[in-house]
Amino acid sequence: MTRPGFHLAIPVDDLPKARSFYGGVLGLAEGRSADKWVDWNFYGHQVVTHVVPGAHGDSGNNPVDGHDVPVPHFGLILPIPEFHAVADRLKAAGTEFVIEPYLRFAGEPGEQWTMFFRDPAGNALEFKAFKDETQVFAK
Repeated sequence: MTRPGFHLAIPVDDLPKARSFYGGVLGLAEGRSADKWVDWNFYGHQVVTHVVPGAHGDSGNNPVDGHDVPVPHFGLILPIPEFHAVADRLKAAGTEFVIEPYLRFAGEPGEQWTMFFRDPAGNALEFKAFKDETQVFAK
């Protein structure tokens, strides 16, 4: 039996830029590909970048902890040291953050580091890291 995981297909308008970002900046391993799509190993899950011409990005925003969170978005929950390592890679690559890395809900249930950024096609990603991983769904 295989481990459960997710599969997500996202639109991009430039496959070389997607390869540079997902493979280069984020350091994801590339899987199968064709002229119009690439599979990525997104920390054990499958994200596929499909070429779809035109604009991509937000449908809107929702206020969370004093910030406008872009919707839709997808991302990962990482251990805290890995979260900061990815944040450093993004900063070194000159990535513009939608929401800079910061500690959200400090001292409350679900305390977490979070950051939001976009890929070259405008897709929003959120990476986060919980102080206590048992609190991912805490109320």
